[in-house]
Formats: sequence, C-alpha cells, structure tokens
Amino acid sequence: MENWTVDQVCNWLRQRNLGELVPKFREEEVSGAALLALNDRMVQQLVKKIGHQAVLMDLINKYQQHKSGPGACTCCCETASPKLPEVLSGAAGRPLLHSSALVEQKKYLCLPESEEGLIDHRVLKQKNNLKSFVARYKTLQWTSCYALPDFPHDIKCILAEKKSPDHSMRIRIIEFLQADMTKYLEGSLYPNSQQYNLVVSALLQAYPFLDADGNGFLLWKRALKDRFKYVRRPIKDDEQVLRNKSKFGHRRGQTRRPPPAEHKPEHTQLQEDAVHPQGSALAAHIKWLKEEYLKAQRNWKEVDNRMKMTMEVRRKMISAKAPVQDILRLFPFLRCPCQLFREFQLLTHMDIYKKTSEILEVYSESILALDVVRNNPITILLQENLKQHTEADVLKSMKMTAACLLLPDVFGDDSSLFAAVNEEVRAVTPVLEVRNPFSVSGCEFVLQVDREQLAQLDDCSMALAALLAAFHVFHIPCPSRIHCTLSFLHSLLFEGSSPAALPTLAQRGLQAPGYPTTPLWGAADVVSE
Repeated sequence: MENWTVDQVCNWLRQRNLGELVPKFREEEVSGAALLALNDRMVQQLVKKIGHQAVLMDLINKYQQHKSGPGACTCCCETASPKLPEVLSGAAGRPLLHSSALVEQKKYLCLPESEEGLIDHRVLKQKNNLKSFVARYKTLQWTSCYALPDFPHDIKCILAEKKSPDHSMRIRIIEFLQADMTKYLEGSLYPNSQQYNLVVSALLQAYPFLDADGNGFLLWKRALKDRFKYVRRPIKDDEQVLRNKSKFGHRRGQTRRPPPAEHKPEHTQLQEDAVHPQGSALAAHIKWLKEEYLKAQRNWKEVDNRMKMTMEVRRKMISAKAPVQDILRLFPFLRCPCQLFREFQLLTHMDIYKKTSEILEVYSESILALDVVRNNPITILLQENLKQHTEADVLKSMKMTAACLLLPDVFGDDSSLFAAVNEEVRAVTPVLEVRNPFSVSGCEFVLQVDREQLAQLDDCSMALAALLAAFHVFHIPCPSRIHCTLSFLHSLLFEGSSPAALPTLAQRGLQAPGYPTTPLWGAADVVSE
C-alpha cells in the first residue's frame, strides 16, 4: 500500500463501499503513503460522515496490524524490552541501563505516596529521567531505519537527469517527504530538529545536485518545516489544541490586538492601498513584480496579492489589443504556468489544469481507438514506444500525450496550429512545441506565443491547460483552421458534454461540432489564416 498511486487508493475505496470519498481523496492527492500517514484529525478534515470515518480508520488500523504481524516490537513506558540496553550501548559506545536495573527502577516508580500524601521528589525525578530515556530510544529507532520514499515517476525523471526542480516540483517533493515523515512518526505532526536534519541529509546525500548553491540544506529544511506548519493549520480549532492554549493563558473567543499602525507588515499596507492602484502605486507594484521574477526563491503569496491588485489594469491593456510582449514585459509572472492558471481561474472560477487532466484521462482511450487516427505517425510512434515499457503510470502518460496531440486530426483541423512535434513553430497564435513526446526522460513541452517561448511545461495535461488558458487570458483570436478542436475542448470545460460525444462525432464523418452554444471566441474572434 505504501507504493500505491492516487488511482489505486480510489479503487481500494470503491471496493470497500467508500466510493463517496473518492472525489475528495483525488482532490487532495491522497496516495498510499499519505493514506497510511492519516491520523484522526486528518480523517475528520477529509471525511464528513462519522460512519465513514470509523470504517476508514478501522481499515487502516487492520492493515497496519496485519503488516506488523504478531512478532512486531513495540516500545512504550509500560514495557521494557530486553534489547533496549544493547541498542543504546551500541549507539553511544557504553551501556546506559541494564535490563534488571530498568525493572527495579520501574518498581521504585510505583511506590505509594508518603504518609503526608506527598510524592517523593526523587520518584518524580526518576520518572522524568525514564521518559526522556525512552524518548531518546524511540528517536534512535526512528532514525536508524529511515529511507527516502518512492517518489512518483515524473519526480524520478527530473532527479535522474540531475535537473534543478522548478517551484511546483519542489513543492511536490516536500509534500511526499512530509507524508513519509508523518508515517514514520505514527501520525504525529511535530517532528524534532534531529528528525528534520536526518530527512534533509538523506535527500541531499541521495541527490547532491540539490545542494548546488551550498545553501540547499537550510532551504529544504525550512520548506519541510513550513509544510508541517501548513498541515497543522487546519487543527487550530481542535479541542486538544484549545485546551493547550487555555493552559498557557489563551481564552476562548479571545483575539489578538492589532499591531500599531507604524509596525504594520508590508502586505497589510498593500491591502490598504486603493483596490485598483494608479500612478505611483501601480508603478511600485510593477517594479516589485519585475524584480521578484528574477529571484530564485520567490514570495508566491505576495506575488498572488500584487497580481490580483493589478488585474484590472492588465485586463484593460488586453481589451485594448496591447501586444502580448508588452503585457509580459510589465507582468512577467504570466510566463509561469501557475500564474497563468490563476489568472484563468480569476476570470472563469475554474481550475483548468484539473479539468484538462480529467478530460484527457476520460478521452484518451476513445481517441486512440478511432479509425481516423489509426495510421497517423503519432499513433505509430506511440505503438513502438508502448512495447518498451510495462509500468502502468508510464503507459497511461504516453496514451494521454498521444490523445492530446491527435485531437486536431480527429476533427480534421490543422494540427500545425495546435502542436509542432519535433519541428519549428510557424504560427503566431499559441502553439505547443513538443520534443520527444514519448521519451520517459527527454520529453519537453513548451508554449509558444508569437513564435517566442511563453512557458515550459511538465506534462501534456499542463501543456493543454496552458494552451487554452493563453487564448482566453490574452484574448487571442482563434484561427478558423483549429476552431473545431478548441470549441470541442471549450464545451467540455464549461458545459460538461457527454464522453460519448467524441466517438459518435468521429463515426459520422468528423462533422463540425454543434457546440458550444456560448463559444469561448465570438464570431469576430475566429480568424482565418
């Protein structure tokens, strides 16, 4: 189960009559490792019904008990293992405690109270020493058996090529490390400094190029600690947390006093600016965005804030038909896929990356089964590469990539206006430049606009999402020779057409689609080339 993908976890839930949980688990990307790392608080966040919570936790506990077996070694304050002194003596170079001494010490800790009703201070001291002793042993046991998790295929490819991962890939690596640490910590979300150091050291020892600048250790450790803080944030209203707050002076309903005006943080001052800045305020935002774009470590929260504040000015420029290069010069973060998708989401209230991934997953098999693409060079190349791999994830990724590239041929459109596979891009409208589409390690997706690179993308789902988002965000007219394909995709994005529409359409001779009823591009926006 530790190596299960998100799809395998969803299938496991359906087999246990927990199909209602599949959308939430897929949205949160709960893999096998993350499933085993779930604790009570996380389950309460994921699952709303108490009955489902109980069934899910019972299944996870039964699996862990079955895996550990009857001979599993457990260490707690109530049971003293005879091997405990040997392990510690081997680690520290000298015996710390003899097993018989440990038993005698535990008997001493069970002495009754004195006649005056007070506990001997020596008993309390010995009890605290035993707790710290066992805590040190558990830490030693945790660190001695730790190994890096089995990363997903795309992360493995990046690491195998010794490429420096981009921001989104670094986040995914940190998420997998956090889920793996939580599993080792038995659901706890509070690792100590030694455990952080161990995990980061193991990562940099396995992949030394991640520490190319010499500051990698501190950066990865800070990112890992921030991830744990982010995961702990939803439990702030937990009863145990509230009791701990009350213990140290906090009271229910008590709020902190706002800081003085002269000490307000920078982001608060920005929010107090005009909703749509003008003049010097706008120039300050644009200057900050340009400078931040050149940095290796970016403050993405502040980027989101300033991009949202300058959105009206940006939309006015786009509506006035300003050149795309001028817009990118002022707002370079639109070259980042995450900001391009966020701009699309602010305009349409839709997560286009998630939607396009679902579309390709649903339609890939149907597209590859059509007669019209059977003798296509892309299909032939796909069949040759499928014979060389057996991994399910690799085969699925190849099929989705082929389905994405074959879409224009399904509708009889000009494929050169959609994607240029291993050739030069000639169109000025948004086009995908694809190199080695079925290579596990050498596949590249680049979005070209006006024959210049706009963004480099990770996979076919992100590439298709960026292509559609670029047309919409920059309000670029749709070429008539690719209109059917883009209209079909638009109908799936905004109207949720039936999955059976594609094969039926192709069997009728690739007639132009009768949808969308409210097209993404109006009649004036469809141009001929």
